[in-house]
Amino acid sequence: MTKSEWRQWIKEKLYKYPETIQVKETQLIHEKLFSHSVWKQASTIGVTVSIKNEINTLPIIEQAWQEGKQIVVPRCRRSDNSLLFYHLTCWEELQESFYGLQEPDVNKCSIRKRCDIDLVIVPGLVFDEKGYRIGYGGGYYDRFLTEEYLFSTMSLCYEFQVTKTLPIDTYDRPVNWLVTPERVIKTNSEKQ
Repeated sequence: MTKSEWRQWIKEKLYKYPETIQVKETQLIHEKLFSHSVWKQASTIGVTVSIKNEINTLPIIEQAWQEGKQIVVPRCRRSDNSLLFYHLTCWEELQESFYGLQEPDVNKCSIRKRCDIDLVIVPGLVFDEKGYRIGYGGGYYDRFLTEEYLFSTMSLCYEFQVTKTLPIDTYDRPVNWLVTPERVIKTNSEKQ
């Protein structure tokens, strides 16, 4: 399948995935994430604010705050399809942007450098066991991950979102870890 065919197929599966199962499996994903050594060692965590049919990240942000960790949330800069991360201290610092995304209000949040981040939770629609992913097609995270970085990367997904191999391009960047309700997969990507 092509990337666009994968996107369409997974979006349909996510749309039809029963909410009761999503809630249960998301809780298992959160438990695996919070007990992982990468999470425990991270003091600054980058994460998007989830939208419908994505793994719910609101409890992740709440848990980080409870543990005294800093949360940085990306804002998409459409002029060059890049991501800038802002320190989020409360929900009131978010505002709705394009496609219904909740992003930091630049007038209420301070920007953070990539060198300040320890862990980035990278969103996506489908992943292979090597850590490659197909996202929504904007290329924001692939651009963000092309620059030198020292932080760890993780993606959270349901088991049906993981496959053996995906079509990849030279600009695609794998994540270090995949967390599903059933397992934690350490990928072969170089940053571990």
